[in-house]
Amino acid sequence: MNISKRLLSGLVPIVLCAMTSMALAQSNRPEAADTNSDHPIELHRHHHHQHQADNDDLVMSVGSDAHLPAGSHADSVVSILGSAISEGQAGQVVSVFGATRVTGPVTDDAVAVFGSNYVDSKVDGDAVAVLGDLELGPHAEIGGNAVTVGGSLTRDPAAIVHGETQTVLMSQWSAHFDWLRTWARHCLFYGRPLALAPGLGWAWIVAFSFLALYVALALIFPSGIIRCAQTFESEPGHSIIASVIGVLLSPIVIILLCITVIGIAAVPFVVLALFWAGLFGKAVMLAWLGRRCLARREAGSSSPPALAVAIGGVIVLVLYLVPVVGFLVYKLLAFLGFGVVVLTLLHAARARRVGASGTTMDAPAAAASTAGASTVGAEAAPASETAAATTAAATTAGTAVLPRAGFWIRMAALLIDAVLIGILLNILHHMANLELVVLAAYGAVMWKLRGATIGGIVFDLQVVRHDGREMDWATVIVRALGCFLSLAAAGLGFIWIAFDGGKQAWHDKIAGTVVVRTTKRISLV
Repeated sequence: MNISKRLLSGLVPIVLCAMTSMALAQSNRPEAADTNSDHPIELHRHHHHQHQADNDDLVMSVGSDAHLPAGSHADSVVSILGSAISEGQAGQVVSVFGATRVTGPVTDDAVAVFGSNYVDSKVDGDAVAVLGDLELGPHAEIGGNAVTVGGSLTRDPAAIVHGETQTVLMSQWSAHFDWLRTWARHCLFYGRPLALAPGLGWAWIVAFSFLALYVALALIFPSGIIRCAQTFESEPGHSIIASVIGVLLSPIVIILLCITVIGIAAVPFVVLALFWAGLFGKAVMLAWLGRRCLARREAGSSSPPALAVAIGGVIVLVLYLVPVVGFLVYKLLAFLGFGVVVLTLLHAARARRVGASGTTMDAPAAAASTAGASTVGAEAAPASETAAATTAAATTAGTAVLPRAGFWIRMAALLIDAVLIGILLNILHHMANLELVVLAAYGAVMWKLRGATIGGIVFDLQVVRHDGREMDWATVIVRALGCFLSLAAAGLGFIWIAFDGGKQAWHDKIAGTVVVRTTKRISLV
């Protein structure tokens, strides 16, 4: 197994080196600008020595066979999506998604990745076939090792292997990978998921199977599909933001669950939820596309969502045939669909929370009701407790009616604070590496003493508790520590302010605080 690991670890540098050489060779060719990208690329660099034989530094082909004829010399013979055939003298022979055939001497390795490898000459290095078969002819002499990964090894009795022979994985597992090579040649090479070519029937079966699954989801959850499609139509900008945040936050959530150890049990459920959210989001985007084609985007539209999904699916399958555009459409639909589902779930949770409150009174009326209830209940209570309850109710009302500070003004205030702390620490020199810690400590002290930092005072901002109570040390410390979590998640905790209904960051939600815009000027002293 150590031999196979060493050989496999060397495959990537070989292929990357060959691709780099191809790029350099293409840049050195004056006729490279006239090359048509729709056709296979063949690159040859010729040098003539005093002998009559040709010496090609690199013989490489993309999309067709790379052939080194007998009597010629080359440092490398490489083919991607084609066969590498060497009848002359070569340094190394490599094929990716193709076959390697060596009948001339090779001073380095003969490698085939996703293809078969036939050697019937002297190879000073290794002979390797990855997910393909390795065959050694009667004139084969391998100076290194003969290794197959996921394939079979056929060796003529006269063949010589100076190293070791090794077969990794059962050959039955690999079967034949012609289907994958066909897909790579006709689809992957052109940047599209589908193509009209022989041997790709399995790809169309997979595509129509997923389309049937999306239609089934629309039949089972029609209201959910329509609601998500309407969310994307009414809030495309927020949907894109939710997509970005959802994609970035998903691996962070999984990592945090694994770190807590106890949360490891929830990881499979989270992964499964993300998987189904992606599938449902894809169905939503197909429904949105189909609805636009049906010209029935009204809330009261009677068009079945399953029909819209089917129409959108047919359109997308056609787009999958277009080079480059096919893969872009595939990734874009999955990306946007996931964000739309996440945003719709957030709206639904917010609606349930508002509905559960069961109140339609505005803030002043609610405060008056609360104050009245406190006064009535104070008949048997001390006067100090009655006054405290009335004051808390009035404070809650005042906090509720004040406008919440938005994302940009809060970021501007934070920038002022960060600049001030940075200047101070630069003066002190030896504390320059503690800016985040000092900034958090500075914020906690200012929130407790003045209700706002200097940046907040400049923009008339104030940090208050959501329940209207006075800011205490426990609250400000929890909020300061929560800022590290908001920042550690690629700053998503701060970005959350932009689309949260209460304009709260993660550290606000953890500490139970909100940032409001006040008309009452706050002094520093």
